[in-house]
Amino acid sequence: MKKKKSLWLFLSCVLALSLVLAGCGGGSSEEGGSSEKGGGVMIYGKGGDAVSLDPAIVTDGESYIVTEQMYETLVDFEKDSTDVKEGLAEKWDISDDGLTYTFTLREGVKFHDGEDFNADAVVKNFERWAKSKDEAKFAYYASMFGGFEGEEGHVIKEVKAVDEKTVEFTLVRPQAPFLKNLAMSPFAIASPSKFDSIDKQPVGTGPFKFEDWKPGDTIKVVKNDSYWDKELPKLSGVTFKVIKDNSARLNALIKGEIDLIDGMNPSDMSKVTEDDKLQLFERPSMNVGYLGFNVEKEPFNKKEVRQAINHLVNKDDIIKNFYEGTAEPAKNPMPPSIGGYDDSVEGYEYDVEKAKALLKEAGLEKGFKMDLWAMPVPRPYMPDGQKVAEAIQYSLKEVNIDAKIVTFEWGAYLEKVQAGEAPMFMLGWTGDNGDADNFLYTLLDKDSIGSNNYSRYSNDEVHKLLIDAQTTPDEAKRNELYKQAQQIIHEDAPWVPLVHSTPLLAGTSKIKGFVPHPKGSQSFQDVTLD
Repeated sequence: MKKKKSLWLFLSCVLALSLVLAGCGGGSSEEGGSSEKGGGVMIYGKGGDAVSLDPAIVTDGESYIVTEQMYETLVDFEKDSTDVKEGLAEKWDISDDGLTYTFTLREGVKFHDGEDFNADAVVKNFERWAKSKDEAKFAYYASMFGGFEGEEGHVIKEVKAVDEKTVEFTLVRPQAPFLKNLAMSPFAIASPSKFDSIDKQPVGTGPFKFEDWKPGDTIKVVKNDSYWDKELPKLSGVTFKVIKDNSARLNALIKGEIDLIDGMNPSDMSKVTEDDKLQLFERPSMNVGYLGFNVEKEPFNKKEVRQAINHLVNKDDIIKNFYEGTAEPAKNPMPPSIGGYDDSVEGYEYDVEKAKALLKEAGLEKGFKMDLWAMPVPRPYMPDGQKVAEAIQYSLKEVNIDAKIVTFEWGAYLEKVQAGEAPMFMLGWTGDNGDADNFLYTLLDKDSIGSNNYSRYSNDEVHKLLIDAQTTPDEAKRNELYKQAQQIIHEDAPWVPLVHSTPLLAGTSKIKGFVPHPKGSQSFQDVTLD
């Protein structure tokens, strides 16, 4: 009897050990410890680490591709568009005057820490942002809702819990893109009891839960077994792996070490399309890559200097050399895919003589020295920021502008540019909600200086046009107002709009259900690895 019992114990231990080892396997999408078809751990290769895991305080895609797995918003976007659908709210009602939004929340939703999701949690999240009055920390809140509580431009008058499952927003004035704004990643709802630690220990309601973060290396999330939709997620987890070099990231995919990558060099497309074990994904273009001027710093406080540099950047050559046909030249600070785009704007043509004449007009015909800040990570609108910076540096030499290329670690780069330290810098923007307001007001209105208006550009006429466009519900009128604003911005030239790109991703052929979203990131809740 004892021998049989000992044998049974031995076999049980062997079985337990084998299950542990299976669950700890890495590098293969089928080694994630799930016995279900399509399960396992997907390994996602990305060019940079997250800045933070608190979605309310970041503005970068490297962070959002992670946070969207763990957090959810009141309303959401459709899988392949910026049309609004249900999220943590099952339904909503809008008053006739556009000033009151009443949301009915889902039943049975819990935060990852076991706390109930309810109207009070929604109120506390919005109070956290609105009462902070910290535009550097909560940049998105300030630039989407006109500042903070008590400030003149602040759109939200009150957020009130009517009962446990009903929350009511009252606005000071109508805001046409209000629902789309609420669907944006920064306004995901976190567990109120964990506000002080969610930057490194995130607690949301999403399909995946946080497991581990090794800065500069990996972030791991695992299946939320208590998720309100019992059919999701289909994966048992996702591991985000930082591989800074684009080619090295692709090589890791080819070797089977990772399952999906972003930031692919356009010149490497054939390596993917000619390999039957891989597949190419194209993210719909809803972005702009740009060269920005800090208009408060000399000599970029002079419009003629900004216009001159617009004439010196050869966008066609940049696209030919670094985008392999996956981008088009930009002339406006928003892409043609967005309603209100003004195609009548005539872009600054590449013209060295015009640039020289404008510099002479500004008293700088002999040129000057400056720093050009280049992005340290590949982004959808800028696959290789360093090489593009070198091309711009070369062009500037034609008029004796000596540009020194400088850069920083990604988080520091964003922080320093936001603080106004950069005289001229490379950045870009992927639209968050498919509305012109998310480009023009968010990036170039005076209300957004200190948050997302890194050029620190201010024009009262533009401001009036953008506020009027927010306030009117008539889309045709809104579009006309946005077109007028683009004409003024083009003349003032706070940027050199460079490109609108079609971002490329690549993955193993086993990936099913992955649909790249126009806004640049999405939950992997529907993805499987067959």
